[in-house]
Amino acid sequence: MLYDFSRQDRHKTDCLKFDFAVERGYKKDALSFWVADMDFKTAPEILSALTDRVNHGIFGYTNIKPHYFEAVASWLKAQHGWKVRPDWLVETPGVVFAIATAIRALTKEGDGVLIQSPVYYPFSNSIRNSGRKIVSNPLVWKKENLRYEIDFADFEEKIKSEKVRLFLLCNPHNPGGRSWSREELLKMSQICLRHKVIVVSDEIHSDFIWGENHHTVTSSLSEEIAQNTITCTSPSKTFNLAGLQVSNIFIPNREIRAAFKSERDRTGYDEPSLLGLTACEAAYTKGLKWHEECKKVIEKNFDFALDFINKNGRNLVRAKKPDATYLLWLDCTALPYDDRELNRRIREEANVWLDSGNVFGKEGEMFERFNVATSRDYLEKGLEAFLSAVL
Repeated sequence: MLYDFSRQDRHKTDCLKFDFAVERGYKKDALSFWVADMDFKTAPEILSALTDRVNHGIFGYTNIKPHYFEAVASWLKAQHGWKVRPDWLVETPGVVFAIATAIRALTKEGDGVLIQSPVYYPFSNSIRNSGRKIVSNPLVWKKENLRYEIDFADFEEKIKSEKVRLFLLCNPHNPGGRSWSREELLKMSQICLRHKVIVVSDEIHSDFIWGENHHTVTSSLSEEIAQNTITCTSPSKTFNLAGLQVSNIFIPNREIRAAFKSERDRTGYDEPSLLGLTACEAAYTKGLKWHEECKKVIEKNFDFALDFINKNGRNLVRAKKPDATYLLWLDCTALPYDDRELNRRIREEANVWLDSGNVFGKEGEMFERFNVATSRDYLEKGLEAFLSAVL
């Protein structure tokens, strides 16, 4: 290995994953596997670029130059076969910010916004906080292969009956780990086109795809679909840069882009983060080898975690390797008690901090999301404490 992927102690760094345990109702020494960031230092090439910028000593206003776009565009083309244009790019401080902006820009109060629960909980929060109506097309959990499928009949019926104007797509899916196939994406996108529903595709986890799976950029399906889609990307998951507040949003449709930018500007957001742009450009131009090694570490962690669960879970806790993300989705539905008791045991007896499945929607009850992007010994300690408490 060229790079160091040992777990870093993040306590006393104002780290959300660890240092806010007491405020969230956990013990300060809780074993933490909840929020989706990694316990690894980012690539040294990124740190070097940031150090050079810091040593310059001036942190004034900035904006995007052509070399920044070229770095982002080159990564998207090389990794996902998607060619983008400079005029499509709209910078925002984060994907959740972009999603909330799209909701306000492209819908009216009371309009329906479609999600596929259980899904990343800021989707619901953003809809609710904007005074729009949450409409859910629940994913169908297949217990025989621990995999989510889409109910397309319900998908279209909800769009028609609930006056849906916007669809928030999680591609790849968080927390379920599905990398949606080209056929699935095409079918959803065509339904949306038929009913004049704009698609916002959150593709933040697209650089962590496993095995024979493949990430299809929703906007790459056709020109017509691209003109109806907002694609949300960021280096934050890929290179562990979430705290630097940078995301790259691509909107090919001129009218949708103008509405989005107008709403973004109404928030008071103006120039992007200087350090965020610096880190992103360095990541996409110099970080590939680091990312490839990072994926090998995480893949081995998945293998270890699944072996541990299969040996010790008594078939009452089940999981499989996801298509994408570095998050395990633990099926605890066979346990002989309810969701409240499950989470009490995890919190109080295991002293483990997970993302409870219920926060992703009621369909997530009796599931838990477990982040494996950490060291092997810490992962083993967390899994052991978790299983000992729930079994």
